[in-house]
Amino acid sequence: MSDARQETARQLALDYHEFPRPGKLEVRATKPLATGRDLARAYSPGVAEACLEIKADPANAARFTSRGNLVGVVSNGSAVLGLGNIGGLASKPVMEGKAVLFKRFANIDCFDIELEESDPEKLAEIICALEPTFGAINLEDIKAPDCFIVERICRERMNIPVFHDDQHGTAIVVGAAATNALHVAGKRFEDIKIVSTGGGAAGIACLNMLLKLGVQRENVWLCDIHGLVHEGREIDMNPQKAAYAQASDKRDLDEVIDGADLFLGLSGPNVLTPEMVKRMNAQPIIFALANPAPEIMPDLARSVAPDAIIATGRSDFPNQVNNVLCFPFIFRGALDVGASEINDAMQLACIDGIAQLARSATSAEAAAAYQGEAMTFGPDYLIPKAFDPRLMGVVATAVAQAAMESGVAARPIENLEQYRSKLDASVFRTALIMRPVFDAARQASRRIVFAEGEDERVLRAANAILEETTEVPILIGRPDVVATRCERAGLPIRPNRDFELVNPEDDPRYRDYWETYHQLMERRGVTPDIARAVMRTNTTAIGAVMVHRGEADSLICGTFGQFLWHLKYVTQLLTTEKLRPVGALSLILQSEGNLFLADTQVHPEPTPLQIAETAIGAARHAKRFGVVPKVALCSHSQFGNLDTESGRRMREAMAILDANSPDFDYEGEMSVDAALDPDLRARIFPHSRFGGAANVLVFASADTASGIRNMLKMRAGGLEVGPILMGMGNRAHVVTPSITPRGLLNMSAIAGTPVAHYG
Repeated sequence: MSDARQETARQLALDYHEFPRPGKLEVRATKPLATGRDLARAYSPGVAEACLEIKADPANAARFTSRGNLVGVVSNGSAVLGLGNIGGLASKPVMEGKAVLFKRFANIDCFDIELEESDPEKLAEIICALEPTFGAINLEDIKAPDCFIVERICRERMNIPVFHDDQHGTAIVVGAAATNALHVAGKRFEDIKIVSTGGGAAGIACLNMLLKLGVQRENVWLCDIHGLVHEGREIDMNPQKAAYAQASDKRDLDEVIDGADLFLGLSGPNVLTPEMVKRMNAQPIIFALANPAPEIMPDLARSVAPDAIIATGRSDFPNQVNNVLCFPFIFRGALDVGASEINDAMQLACIDGIAQLARSATSAEAAAAYQGEAMTFGPDYLIPKAFDPRLMGVVATAVAQAAMESGVAARPIENLEQYRSKLDASVFRTALIMRPVFDAARQASRRIVFAEGEDERVLRAANAILEETTEVPILIGRPDVVATRCERAGLPIRPNRDFELVNPEDDPRYRDYWETYHQLMERRGVTPDIARAVMRTNTTAIGAVMVHRGEADSLICGTFGQFLWHLKYVTQLLTTEKLRPVGALSLILQSEGNLFLADTQVHPEPTPLQIAETAIGAARHAKRFGVVPKVALCSHSQFGNLDTESGRRMREAMAILDANSPDFDYEGEMSVDAALDPDLRARIFPHSRFGGAANVLVFASADTASGIRNMLKMRAGGLEVGPILMGMGNRAHVVTPSITPRGLLNMSAIAGTPVAHYG
């Protein structure tokens, strides 16, 4: 990197930390403090009640305080990665960063605590005194061998988990990577020779973990800056290093590297040379984890060993050994069961969870975060990516189960499956509200045809459908393209083995399809030649014909192209006397509350009857999600105060609803703020038909509904489920190009629910 680019990067990093306000953390209240009553409960006299409950039973601290979800990140800054002994104050940006990672990846709250204390025993005493504050302690960046002393004392004296991430976090991720590297190489822990460089905290912890995984002690050769750790050596020794001393007359890395299966480097740059790699065993496993410059660059290692399996600590190479794969989730599981420690069983469970996750199909979310990278299990994909959202559910659940089985859980979880679902719901924001829909969908096995079967999002959704539902995906696409994209995406599914594939270029039903289409459309200007062309090129029309013929139960289309273009073919081929598009409904998930919005797509300027039908359909669909609908008919006019065109249509729609006596609450016409703010509504219209905030908003134009939908998604962080095409009896749904694989999975569950379950 040029000097100018380095200076720019440096300034950008400094600006990131300084603006718009210094640092990376803040403290926010979780309870209201707006009135005298709030103050009396939060502090004196109400706070005394919580204090007395905790005094009577210390376990109540997890009920009445944040302690059960609070981790202390503690350091004296004596061994900050890449910076050395910079002291507690200078290490604060690192510790704040660690706290941010806890919050981002596992929703764990943190206080970072930096201490100016170099004596390990005194440091341990200070940390032990913090036990009333925290549910767990994460030790960070404390030099060896002091870190061993500090951790030992804290573990002996404290009844909460104490975890030195530099040691055990690294060891766990290395253990998972090594497990899968050996799987790829066809080797066993019991048989391999390991040569390691670096006798610090992380290096020793990694070796200790590899022994627990089955490596034989006599097959471990540890080198440091002074050469081989051997029996009789006195310089720079401690009990942790001495445990790996070899009875040998060899003295340096060059002498011990012959026949090694695994090189484990936690030392410094350029320690391992290509000549040394040549003398390792076939398909050598090289973990060059020094950062930022590894012990050997991957291209150099592969220049002499093309089959080498390589991991580094860097994000710009495959197989980054990153502690963030471990520490947020092992603490999550430990905190949730009230573990008194993080023991070997929990760490091994963490390793197993991480390793198994890499061997399964890659998540769509991780693929989106790492576009362009190969994410198929193998030499270049040994461990999951940090942004794989499945880590939370898989790893934390495995850790919690191991804590319970090993007897260190003070608050055992009765139903681990529900616990994992809860964790997944905290990551996949749609999981919780979609649960009733998925439960209903599992009661039937419906055939869902996807018009854009070559789209990677559709392929990932199909894989998830096969894993998580009883539905049968049918994809429309060219076989060679679909197979290639499945392989490139790291998906195990293949066409005509795991799912039916309709090839628009060569399907034996082609004649039947174009004749069906022609029969339906011949009096609307479609000639046989046009019908033949459409059935070769228009996958939405092909999918609609399949549903019409009973070869599929529902069509999902629209991952590219314009909504109304797709809707045209759905309307032409699938409407009946009873079924016709009523409106498009979008569910927007927000932290402030979920909202259903309609009609976002179908009717540009709906008539009063169409508005009333949209309200009825939206209320019916809200019930599918377990939501009691409160429908607001929204316009600029507020309870008749403006004689506008939209207000008149809304008033007429209200009259239609009144005449039909629907079984849900509705009110209007009103502005959006009155719909969402019951206090405002009570002031301007005291006799409203329902209390509380509306959760279904029906608008007088598609422009308004769609505009609010996009604003909530793009500026307010809302997440969309939908759009759901109402009125078609689940025969078709037209999505939008912004939909994600998770969104397609959700839509398949909606399409997979028989109408009888929500009619």
